[in-house]
Amino acid sequence: MKKIFLKPGKETPVKRFHPWVFSGAIERYEAGITSGDWVMVCDSRENTLAFGHYQEGSIRIRLLHFSTSPPDANFYISKFKNALRLRQGVNLNKNGQTNCFRLINGEGDGLSGLIIDIYGDTAVVQCHSTGIYKDKQQIIKAFEELDGLTINNIYDKSEETLYKNEGIQDKNGYWKGGLSGTGDILENGHIFNIDWEKGQKTGFFLDQRENRFLLGQLAANKDVLNCYCYTGGFSIYAIKGGAATVESVDSSALAIEQYKENLQSNGLDAEKHVSTVSDVPTFLRQQTKSYDIIVVDPPAFAKSMDKRHNAIQAYIRLNALAMKQLKPGGILFTFSCSQVVDRNLFQNALLSASIEAGRKTSILHHLSQGPDHPSSIFHPESGYLKGLVLYVE
Repeated sequence: MKKIFLKPGKETPVKRFHPWVFSGAIERYEAGITSGDWVMVCDSRENTLAFGHYQEGSIRIRLLHFSTSPPDANFYISKFKNALRLRQGVNLNKNGQTNCFRLINGEGDGLSGLIIDIYGDTAVVQCHSTGIYKDKQQIIKAFEELDGLTINNIYDKSEETLYKNEGIQDKNGYWKGGLSGTGDILENGHIFNIDWEKGQKTGFFLDQRENRFLLGQLAANKDVLNCYCYTGGFSIYAIKGGAATVESVDSSALAIEQYKENLQSNGLDAEKHVSTVSDVPTFLRQQTKSYDIIVVDPPAFAKSMDKRHNAIQAYIRLNALAMKQLKPGGILFTFSCSQVVDRNLFQNALLSASIEAGRKTSILHHLSQGPDHPSSIFHPESGYLKGLVLYVE
C-alpha cells in the first residue's frame, strides 16, 4: 500500500477523526498512486495515522480506517453489521409498518463516499468516490453476511455521482438480481411507489421520514400546501392525518403523476386533492388563497461555497413568499439540504424572510434527518438537512 505524507501540523484533523484530507494538507506522495487506490496516511515524521481512498480534487483522501494497521478482509462486513445494528436499535420498523431505510450514510457510518438505501429486498447503491466503486465486490460480499436483512437485488446508481475523468465508464445497473426498477414501499403504514432507476437520488427521500410524521400529527382539519412536493411524501401524511385540504406543487410533471399514483395506492381519491405542475416561486406569487400549513422543501440551492450567498438570498425570497400566504397563526415547515448552508445561516435567512414578509415568527421545532441518516460528531458537514417549524403570527 502506497504512503502519503502530510505537512507538519496538518495531522490534527486526522487525529480528531475527520474523514477528509484536503489537497493542501499533503506534503508528498509515494510514486504510482492512482485514483481509487487505498493509501496509508502518515504524518511528517512518517508515523502511520489512518487509511483511506485516494482521489483527485480538493478532497484528496477519504479516510475509512483510523488505525496504525491496515483494514482486514472483513472491513466492509464489520461496517455493514454495525450499521444494521444501529438501524435495528432505533426500531425503524415499528409494528412492521416500515420496510425502507438508509443502511449506509457515508461519513455517518464511517464509509465516506458510500450511500445505500434499502427498499424492501432491493438495495440502491450510490458511490461518490472511485475507491468505493472499485471495492464493489467487497460491498456485495458484505450484504451476504448480514443477518436479519435479505437483499435479492442490488442496483448501482453511481453514474451521476462519480467523476467521469477517473476512468469509470460503467452505466447504472444491477450488481445482483434485477427488477423493473419500480416497487411499492411501506413507510409508517403509508404506501409509496418509487422508481429507483429513474427517480431522484436513490428514488425516495428517506431522510424526511420523522418530519413527514410530525406534519401528519399537526394536519388535522388544516388547509395544507406542499411546495416541491416531488412524489407527495408530505402530502400523503397530511391527507391521512385528517387535513381539510391538501394542495401539492412541483415543477416536474412526472413527479406529479407519481404523486397521483401514490394517492391511489393509499386508497385516496386523486380528484379530491389539487396538484399543480409549476415553478414554486411563480405559484406563490400568483396565489390568492391562504393556508394553515405550508411545507417548503426545495432541492439544494448551493453545492459549493461560491454559490452560498446566492442560495441564502433564494431561501429568503422563497420563505418570505410562503409566509405571506399563511393564515394568522399558521405553521411553516421549511428545509435546506445545502451542505454549505449551516444551521445558523439558515436560521438567519428565516429571520430575514420574516422581516421581508412583515410577519412575527417563533420556532417550534428544529428538524434534521432521521436516525437512519446518522451524522458523525467528528464531521459536522454530514448533518446536511436543516429544518425549522415556524409559528407565524
